[in-house]
Amino acid sequence: MENRILKTVLSTILLLVTLTSMQAQSVSEEVDLLQSLYGMEKKALLSEFLGSTVDDAFWTVYDAYEMERKELGKDRIYLLTSYVEDYENIKGTKADELIKKAERLNKSQNSLISKYTKKVRKVVGSEIAAQFYQIEHYLLIATRAEIFENLHVICEIR
Repeated sequence: MENRILKTVLSTILLLVTLTSMQAQSVSEEVDLLQSLYGMEKKALLSEFLGSTVDDAFWTVYDAYEMERKELGKDRIYLLTSYVEDYENIKGTKADELIKKAERLNKSQNSLISKYTKKVRKVVGSEIAAQFYQIEHYLLIATRAEIFENLHVICEIR
């Protein structure tokens, strides 16, 4: 499963980098497509991992989670796209603004996972909730690590 997750993360990053060179309307459409593909792959991974231990109640909660996660994901993709396009000129208040936006997104993502971990626990129990929590954080950390490995550091050229 770990190799499959890493392939999913790497594919997501590759598509994200590709997005930075597209027109705004095209980017929106590509983001939707990217998120749809990533979401389907994640669901297939979870289904494979959890197997028959979950029922429709879990998938109903999971689908609601994915809807909210995708909205945060769009915000993160747009923030990263903006960063990639202008990282050489990020100074002063623009750097502060970037940090604030990134912090808000991180807090929102962690809150969302916690919120849905509780909902998952109510419908399928603590063990599956713990697995959901672990998988979501693993994917989040792996994705962030891959992104940071491929981003230039602010002001590194100076």
